[in-house]
Amino acid sequence: MSRVGFTTTIPVEILVAAGKIPVDLNNIFITSDRSGQLIEEAEVAGFPRNVCGWIKGIYATVLESGIDEMIAVTEGDCSYTKALMEVLSMAGIRVVPFAYPIDRNPQTLKAEMEKLMDHFGVGWTEVNSAKERLDAIRRKVREIDRLTWQENKVTGEENHYFQVCTSDFNSAPEAFEREVDAFLGEAAARRSFGRQIRLAYLGVPPILSELYPFMETLGARVVFNETQRQYAMPYDVEDLVDQYCRYTYPYDIFHRIADIQLEIAQRQVDGVIHYVQSFCFRQIEDMVIRKKLSLPILTLEGDKPARLDARTRIRLEGFVEMLADKQAMAED
Repeated sequence: MSRVGFTTTIPVEILVAAGKIPVDLNNIFITSDRSGQLIEEAEVAGFPRNVCGWIKGIYATVLESGIDEMIAVTEGDCSYTKALMEVLSMAGIRVVPFAYPIDRNPQTLKAEMEKLMDHFGVGWTEVNSAKERLDAIRRKVREIDRLTWQENKVTGEENHYFQVCTSDFNSAPEAFEREVDAFLGEAAARRSFGRQIRLAYLGVPPILSELYPFMETLGARVVFNETQRQYAMPYDVEDLVDQYCRYTYPYDIFHRIADIQLEIAQRQVDGVIHYVQSFCFRQIEDMVIRKKLSLPILTLEGDKPARLDARTRIRLEGFVEMLADKQAMAED
């Protein structure tokens, strides 16, 4: 089985149906013990300093990993991806484009899926069978999410991990399902956490480490990981095209906000952490989020893989303290 990398979540069912090993390049970059060095290698190769760290990390990760074929999402993700495709193609990597339609048109999306299916030599019967298999795992991950916000038995970092892994199922769906099953058994038996500040985490997964555990030392816990939850395809629909039309990440900010508003109300969120990546166009969306959401919002910015710096820790401490004071006043 050959490995196929991809730059962000794609219809992974197609790769599984084709007998390929799916590899989310973001995941293997950020979990590498050489993540910082990978960015330096990309800069030595010529990438400017003021280019997104994830793009530089993906570039060096592809070259280091030996992956010779990848799917690049040219619409609905990073604006740097097209240039990344060109640079990697010069290095001998076979790059297959995939685009989410900006208007979420189902016919256009279906055509994009069928181009991928033709490339990998599979049809709808095999793809739908793969979807059924992967959906069984996704339902279990949704139970982890429910245990996070409804029964208060799962940490924000655990919630982040299992949901973000559903982008490629850790390149081994059966092994990942066993890991999910083991965790569910352990988490369900836990006692519920005590009183805590309930946070929503919006934006792409953080390039910074220690964020979730540090917030929990302050008495706050993330009960809603927006983008990670989307990777897990939370709507449980039968039609594959409909599934990826409902998936919010590649589309406009207003489509995302409609989902965010529903979830923060249901999960009784007290405050919002909005993470933005340095040099990313999505930083501009912070303006819209602040106008559309009524909750207190703290915007954090990350550049390269690193531990939380002192300034970020102080800002988090002040934010959680403010939310705690607000909660105490409401209860008096």
